[in-house]
Formats: sequence, C-alpha cells, structure tokens
Amino acid sequence: MLRRIALSVLPLLLLVGRAEASESAPTKDVGQYVDIQPVGLPIVAGGQLVNYVFVYVRLNLTSGANPSRWREKEPFFRDALVRAGHRTPFTQPDDYQKINVDKLTSTLMTEAVAITGPGVIRSVVVTSQAPRRRAPTPRPAPAPLP
Repeated sequence: MLRRIALSVLPLLLLVGRAEASESAPTKDVGQYVDIQPVGLPIVAGGQLVNYVFVYVRLNLTSGANPSRWREKEPFFRDALVRAGHRTPFTQPDDYQKINVDKLTSTLMTEAVAITGPGVIRSVVVTSQAPRRRAPTPRPAPAPLP
C-alpha cells in the first residue's frame, strides 16, 4: 500500500521540481541591438547588374535605448537599407562578391538616425555577407597608349 502511494506521488514531485528549477533559472539577456533580416543588395558595374550580395546587419543601440521599441521598427530600417542600396549600390570596385562595408555602415547610420532620432544608434555592423553567385573579379583598366 505504501509503495503504491509513493509511486503515485513521484510524478507530481518531479513536476514541482522542474517548475521550481525553471523559475529560478536566469533569464536570457536580449541585448541592446536590432538585427535586420537579410537583405539582397545589388552589385552594379558599368551600368550592368553583375551580382547580388545578401548582407546581415546589426544596429547596436545605446544603453539608454529601448530595444523592444526599436525592434518593432526593423522593417523601417530594412526598407531604408534597400532603398539606399538601389539608389547608389555599395559595389566594391575590386570584388563583385562583397559590398563596400564602410559605405554601407555610414549610409545606414545616417538613415537609422533619421528614423530613431539622435542618441539611439551607437553603431552599425555588417555581421555577414553572402554572394548570390560567384562573379568574376573585375579586370584592371588597360593603360592608356602614349
């Protein structure tokens, strides 16, 4: 009889132990940043589309910013990046499989500050680049004849 009672109570004790463990577990810090979903940016050379490069971008926020508020605005940041990338492509002159990171970060920083206002965005970081296909490296221009 005692064994039967102990076996029936054992699952309840296990459930209570798991619930207490999950309550005492530390919560994961979400961080002060906004990740922009991957965006395909065009690589244009000589007026011709030669490739697309998919970029992963992170906007680092200041410590006083509210990350959840600005994560809701992620579509606005992505739209600004796409519009800027099509207006003046971030083409790297010596490699058609990468974008000009300096140009992208400075442009997106300007656009993001226009969306959020001053004092919210600390920096812009390109976390990854992936070309759509392997594009040939550009040939150097021939030297002019004397």
